[in-house]
Amino acid sequence: MAALTATTPVVTGTVATPPGVSSSDTIDASILGQRGAYLVIVNGNASSDTVTIKDFGATPAGNSLTTNQFAKSVTNGTSQVFHIKPSQVDPSTGLVTVTHSVTPTVSYYLFPVL
Repeated sequence: MAALTATTPVVTGTVATPPGVSSSDTIDASILGQRGAYLVIVNGNASSDTVTIKDFGATPAGNSLTTNQFAKSVTNGTSQVFHIKPSQVDPSTGLVTVTHSVTPTVSYYLFPVL
């Protein structure tokens, strides 16, 4: 399990080089702050990557979710942007877990919402 590193944009611009993903990654709650972060998955692989993101949030009524994850296929040669919210953090670990079905030539950007 690898901890994803955030890139914080600044007014004058920030160089962002996307690191590779691992089969199971985590995002620390401290990166999310109160507004969350944008996770961009860049799939350079020849196959689609099924990205599964854990979600420990609740329904608008405050009930636990019936499923605590969602999966999205990121087609080969494309990118997908996900908004990761602070409510998705697992309260027992302080982390959001992101898993991938393929990892070679799949990379990411993680930008906190400031």
